[in-house]
Amino acid sequence: MSRPPLPPFTRETAVQKVRMAEDAWNSRDPARVSLAYTPDSRWRNRAEFLQGRDAIVEFLTRKWTKEHEYRLIKDLWAFDGRFIAVRFQYEWRDDSGLWYRSYGNEQWEFDDDGLMRRREASINDVAISESDRRFHWPAPGPRPDDVPGLAAEPF
Repeated sequence: MSRPPLPPFTRETAVQKVRMAEDAWNSRDPARVSLAYTPDSRWRNRAEFLQGRDAIVEFLTRKWTKEHEYRLIKDLWAFDGRFIAVRFQYEWRDDSGLWYRSYGNEQWEFDDDGLMRRREASINDVAISESDRRFHWPAPGPRPDDVPGLAAEPF
């Protein structure tokens, strides 16, 4: 199975790959998201280590059961050959109604077919008031084209 764009990435194809990942994660569909990864993909997400699509689906199902009204923006940070680094923010609320903004960075490595074989994510959560939310588009669903990325307001 091939998942264009394929490495080696140009700036244009790296940006495209990042936006495709953002759109998939904003769908909150674990099975859809998992198809972007190799069957034996290895992850580090915070302090959790995963391997394989089944583990990815299980992890994302658990995540989105806890993180309600999840909305994510990913921006390209750097790229080289088969590697892409992104920074991201997402907002969500917990079962008690408290809102959070999560900040992080990811490093991605792709195979020749454009599937991600490795993902390493470092993430910090900050409690915010509902009035401090910045991501208001309908969820689940992709970020509208008129909502800017993180460069306009990184923090």
